[in-house]
This record gives sequence, C-alpha cells and structure tokens, in this order.
Amino acid sequence: MSERVILFEDVSKFYGEVLGVNRVDLRIGPGITALVGPNGSGKSTVMNLMTGLLEPTQGSVRVLGEEPSRSPALFDRIGYCAQFDTFPRRVTGLQFLVGYLTLHGMGPVEARSRALRAIDRVQLTEAAGRRVAAYSKGMRQRIKLAQAMAHDPQILVLDEPLNGLDPMARAELIDLFRELAAEGRHVIVSSHILHEVDVIADQVVLINQGYIVAKGDIPEVREEMVDHPMQVMLRCADPALVASTLFSHDHVVEVKLHEDGGGLMVKTKQAEHFYLLLNELVAEGAIDLESVAPADDDVMAVYRYLVGTEGGSL
Repeated sequence: MSERVILFEDVSKFYGEVLGVNRVDLRIGPGITALVGPNGSGKSTVMNLMTGLLEPTQGSVRVLGEEPSRSPALFDRIGYCAQFDTFPRRVTGLQFLVGYLTLHGMGPVEARSRALRAIDRVQLTEAAGRRVAAYSKGMRQRIKLAQAMAHDPQILVLDEPLNGLDPMARAELIDLFRELAAEGRHVIVSSHILHEVDVIADQVVLINQGYIVAKGDIPEVREEMVDHPMQVMLRCADPALVASTLFSHDHVVEVKLHEDGGGLMVKTKQAEHFYLLLNELVAEGAIDLESVAPADDDVMAVYRYLVGTEGGSL
C-alpha cells in the first residue's frame, strides 16, 4: 500500500527559526485532495516537501514508497505546477513544453507529440505557437498545468492552479482534475478560495499557521468538531411556534429568524438528537416543516469554526 500513497509522518520544516509546518501526519491516496488555508499557512511547504524541493527538518516523507528528495526516479512520476511562474522570454508554449519533456529523456518526435496532447487537454491549441510572454495570466496558468501533466505523471501537485482564470476556464479545469483523478492519479490542489474546494475535492486538509487543523471529507471533519454547535436551516410556515418548541430542549443552543422571515437558523450541540427530535415533532403534528438542511456542511463554515476566519476568501 505504501507504493500507492503519499505519507507524512511527524514532519516538521523550519526555515531557521521560522516555522514552515509542524508535526504533520498525512496519508494521501489517489483522487483529489485539497490543501486549504490562508497565504503563509504552510500549503506550499507541504507541496515542496512532497515533490522533493525541500527536505524535512524532522520526520519522514515518502511518496509512492520513496523519499522524494533522494529518489531521482520520482522525477518522472510527479508533475508540479508552482504558484509563481517564470518563462524564457522568446519561447512559444509548444517550445516550452517540448524543452521540458526533453529533460525527461524524450526524443524530439515523442516530446512534440506529448506536448501537443497536453496543450490540447488544457485547451490552448490555438495559442501553442504564440510566445508565452504574450499569454494572459489565465493562459500562463494553463500552460503550467500542461507542463505538469505532459510527461504523464502519477501525482500532480498543483499550487493555486485556478488563480487568474475566468469562471468558464475554472469549470473546464475542474472537469479536467476530475478526469485525471478518475484515471487513478493523485491530484493535490491548494487553494485559499474555500467555496472552490467543495466542488473540487474528495478530501480536504485544513492548514493554519503550519499545523494541520483538520483532514478528511467535509462531513467527516464536521462530525469531529464536537466543541462547535452545528447549524441547521429550517423552512417552516410558523417560525415563532417552531422556535418556542425547539427552545425547550437543552441541546438547542440558539435559534434565529432567517432574514427572509420564512424559516429559522438553529444551532444544536447534538445533531443526531436534534434530527430525531424534528422527526418526533413532525410526526406528532407539533410543528410543520417544509425543509431541513445543514447550513454549515461546507468547507467555508468548517474552516471558519476551526480558525475563526470570516468569509469565503482567506
């Protein structure tokens, strides 16, 4: 199994006296994993450790059973799309990829064929002959992604890959990430835009100030947050009656009228008991509900609970 996973065991990285990440334990299998946190939280450090660009100060990093900083063979199995870019001034998109693929030992014919295939997959075929220096920010993002995937790696490590893209391009790349994951690859994506993660990732790793504060899929992470009440949105015909009925139960800690007047936002310390209570009250005819839905079963709410961040962009 170690040959199928990315494994961090008690990993810390310090830059002199400055903390990069501390006591990180992670196990990442195939699929889409999102690293989420504000700028400076440690996301790029984790990515640089798994690609071998950094060595841990302490602990062990193993990628597909190998130490990335000491295994040249992993060069062909990992594709890295860094957040920041720099390109030779006069090269075209096609030349850039062909030159990169020669570093993987490919001859000119194979390198050109693979480069064209990767460029087509990120929908830059019409711009392949143009200089990268003339590309827009979004086009540079896509040519970097094409570079990361051109040599057909098992693992794609993508640092803020949706930065600078318009909504249509974002949707197209998200679809591509899903295709790559469906092929059995590891797709590691970092983001500080929380609402993106809900539609991208199979699992999330929430990072703050160098520490892993939660990991898993969103419902799993939310269930582990026993110290934080869960919010539930109720749509009902008589909000005042429903509110007074719910407040008689200890596990209901807060009830607020929704701003449109057509429902309630309820906080409960015991979600399982709360849902059972709703079933009983409806069955008895004590309250009339139109709908019930979790109001914080997304990564934005989870991160806000964990680190006190407001809003959708960190």
